[in-house]
Amino acid sequence: MPAAVIPPSRDHVRDTVPAGRLPAVVLMAGSCLPVLGAVLLAPVLPRMQDHFGGVPGSAALVPVVLTVPALALALLAPFAGMIVDRLGRKRLLVAATVLYALFGTAPLWLDSLHAILISRVLVGVAEAAIMTACTTLIGDYYSGELRDRYLALQTMCASASATVFFVLGGVLGAADWRAPFWLYAVGLLIAPVMARVLPTPLPSKRGTESQVPLPRRPFPVRRMAGVCLLTVFGAVVFYTVPVEMAYLLDDLGTDSTGTVGLVTAVASAATVLGSVLFTRLSPDRRHRLPALLLLCAAGFLLMGLADSLPLLIAGAVVNCVGTGLLLPSLVTRAMSLLEFADRGRGMGLWTAAFFFGEFLCPLVLLAGKEPAGSLASAVAFLGVAAAVLAAVLFTAARRPVPAGSPDGVRQQ
Repeated sequence: MPAAVIPPSRDHVRDTVPAGRLPAVVLMAGSCLPVLGAVLLAPVLPRMQDHFGGVPGSAALVPVVLTVPALALALLAPFAGMIVDRLGRKRLLVAATVLYALFGTAPLWLDSLHAILISRVLVGVAEAAIMTACTTLIGDYYSGELRDRYLALQTMCASASATVFFVLGGVLGAADWRAPFWLYAVGLLIAPVMARVLPTPLPSKRGTESQVPLPRRPFPVRRMAGVCLLTVFGAVVFYTVPVEMAYLLDDLGTDSTGTVGLVTAVASAATVLGSVLFTRLSPDRRHRLPALLLLCAAGFLLMGLADSLPLLIAGAVVNCVGTGLLLPSLVTRAMSLLEFADRGRGMGLWTAAFFFGEFLCPLVLLAGKEPAGSLASAVAFLGVAAAVLAAVLFTAARRPVPAGSPDGVRQQ
């Protein structure tokens, strides 16, 4: 009996490949828009708190203005993924980018704190569609190592833009707490460019033109569930340094805003470096995730044991290089499991997992702070948890992989 021949994956065939680099640039710009909502308003929250000081519950509601888009994004991204698969990636991306600009600039004219909160929830809805569609389109347009490089570039651009948006928010906020909301209008500039330069993706015709059609794989529920659970934990790891660094510095007696900004910029640069290094990793991915989690864990342990500013910065740099490598490893792992018809739904689930982890990050460390005795100790315990998870994944990676399975083709 002759050996069965496993045909090449559809993933290596693209019927719609965008010409030039402009479509990739547009997708990178779109991927930065959700980051805008996460950091832009942080510098103006105290002034916003003063403005709405007379509103009952404002002490809790004003900080939620910053975080609620991420929560809405996490809850709605799976639904955005299903809509992406049904209505089309490009159409939804352009419409969501226009709505992002309209909802994002609404606080410029709203006088009610509760109305502003509603507008921020709607921003999160638009962000869910934008992030899911951008990541899905990268998977549609490109394949193999080129796709991996663009997914790593997506992480790099998001990390770099976070620092830029934080600075812009502070500069504009010096004039008025409403001024940073004007930056959301950039969506009205990007949307027409998206409509013009992004081709409408089509599924591969390989299966229809061949004499023996390729069977469609069922949606990989178990594997995607595993990747999404890892991504929730990975997002907690990813956001620990940017969210908690100011508090760690304060515990060491450093409360200068200039020092906080400089250290945050150094950590962001380390994340960008990690994303660049990802594009130069060897194709052997079998033990990649365990190794990267160990790198992140080493950074957390250094930060947790730090009794001086240089040691804390060194730990943050080690950790952020690890997270810059970890995030694209997770998203390429998820992408490798998906076919065209399911890619929107799958990336919607992945996006939801990542932003849910972002939302959980401060809550996890807050919950661990009291039993650990300090925030630094809680960070160290998070490092121990990352190391334990790395050991579990390393053990699992040593098991034989069935021939022809997705894991046998693309190991992470």
